[in-house]
Amino acid sequence: MSETHTTPDPAAAWSQIEAQHALRIHLAADAQPLNKAALFDALAAAAITSVLVTFDGAGDSGQIEAIDVTSGQEPTALPTGDVEIVTPAWDGSGLERRCCNMRDAIEALAYAFLEETHDGWENNEGAFGEFRFDVMERTIELDYNERIETSQHHGHSW
Repeated sequence: MSETHTTPDPAAAWSQIEAQHALRIHLAADAQPLNKAALFDALAAAAITSVLVTFDGAGDSGQIEAIDVTSGQEPTALPTGDVEIVTPAWDGSGLERRCCNMRDAIEALAYAFLEETHDGWENNEGAFGEFRFDVMERTIELDYNERIETSQHHGHSW
């Protein structure tokens, strides 16, 4: 008895990857308002009035540099306790729920907004900036600075 081997179809495989990616993008858009509401509810319950998240990236890596929180006008520590957030499943099949601490929830939201608005912010010369979370207004503002390398050519002939 002989075995039949089939050659995988690269176009079909790539098409499936693209479809899953499109589903993940759609699910990520659905997750953002849910995660934002859950985080703001937890921050408000802890009497936090604002959060400042600074980030920096270059050379194909990037990270959150600092998370500073205030209650009124006074700096304070991040509250303890968990926040339930949702993230798209890698295969695009739906949203997965998970509980995480406040710092991880803030980072997850910041990274998700960076991916949504400036995917690749950490590549090459990278970018830096900050997110400002206004808990009372339930708004998040992004101040984004992209580094750009330039080149100037001058030719001379005598």
